Order: sequence, then C-alpha cells, then structure tokens
Amino acid sequence: MTISIKNPRTLVALKLPRKIGDLINIAQVIVKAMTGNSNFPNPQPTVAVMTAAVTDLVTAENAAKTRTTGAAALRNAKKATLVTLLEAWRTFVQSTADANPENAADIIQSGGATIRKNPVRKNLGFHAKLTTVPGAVKVVAPAAAHRASYDWQSSIDGGKTWVDLPQTLQAKMTVTGLPTMTTVQFRYRATVKTGEGAWSQPISILVM
Repeated sequence: MTISIKNPRTLVALKLPRKIGDLINIAQVIVKAMTGNSNFPNPQPTVAVMTAAVTDLVTAENAAKTRTTGAAALRNAKKATLVTLLEAWRTFVQSTADANPENAADIIQSGGATIRKNPVRKNLGFHAKLTTVPGAVKVVAPAAAHRASYDWQSSIDGGKTWVDLPQTLQAKMTVTGLPTMTTVQFRYRATVKTGEGAWSQPISILVM
C-alpha cells in the first residue's frame, strides 16, 4: 500500500536544463503559451520582456559559437538573465494558480508549465532498522489510535523466549545493548480505549 503525502496546493514544476538550446526551447514554449493567455492578463515578467531575453540569448549563443573573445561570457550573462526571469515567471504562475485552487492545474498548464507530482511514500508497516550506534535498533509500528500505549518484546532465540521491553506511548522505540551479529526478533501489541490487542507477527533484523 502507498500513501500520498497531502498537499493542498497544485505546484508548478520548472526544471531548467543546462544545455542552452534546451533552455531556449523551453522559454519559447512558455512565451508562446503566455501570449494572449486570458489566465494571465498582466503577466510578470511581461511577454515582451521574456521575448527580448530569449532573443538576446539566441543571439549571444550564436556569437559564442564563433569563439569571439568575450562572447562566451556574454552568453552566460544572457543565460543567467533568462533563468532569473523564468524563476520569476514560475512564482507568478504559482501565485495565480493559488488564487484559484479549483482550476489551478488548468491554469498552470495553460502557461506552458507542468505540474509537480506529489511525492509518494511506502507504508512500511511494522519494521525495524539499524541506527548509527552498534547494538541499537529502532522499531516502528503503525499507530493504533490517537491515544494508545505499546508493549514491546524482543527475542534472540528465534521466538522461543521473549524479553519485555519498556512500554511506550508512541508507536516507536529504540532498543540498545543488543548483541551484535545476532538476528533479533521484535513484536508489539497496542492497548487502546477498547482494550489490549494481540501480539503482532514478529519481525527480524540482523543487529550490527
């Protein structure tokens, strides 16, 4: 199972390429999309300013290809100017989309941008992971309720015998002093308002 991280905003994605030609292409697409766009009646930067910056970079890039003294430095300066304008454009498009969240996706895409994908994380369930301290393991369980307590146990003999660990009010704890190079099992049970739960299935980890 996967859980999407909630994000109330639809975000503008703008990953600018390093290659001059690719940067110019992206800027030209944006300029074309913004020209006469009813979603952006007063764009900032203006279409005229963006167009001029793109033209300047095209000219400077062509000059740099001739290896004329100082041409590469001028090209780099024109590139920096265009990148600054594109970053300002992204901020403007984002603020416009934020003002109309129901239509944010359409607004962003109409401006020649793409939408940033929401990050996705895996639900690891009950799991254990090593820490930076030798003989220490962090165990994490799914939260059982807003208010719950958790009993923990460990075993170093394959589950034949279990040792009680300190109870916690959070669904996690760090166990220290474990024998290294040993496979240790852990299990837990949660107690909520309705009563005490059953012990979970054990998990194993090789302690380092």
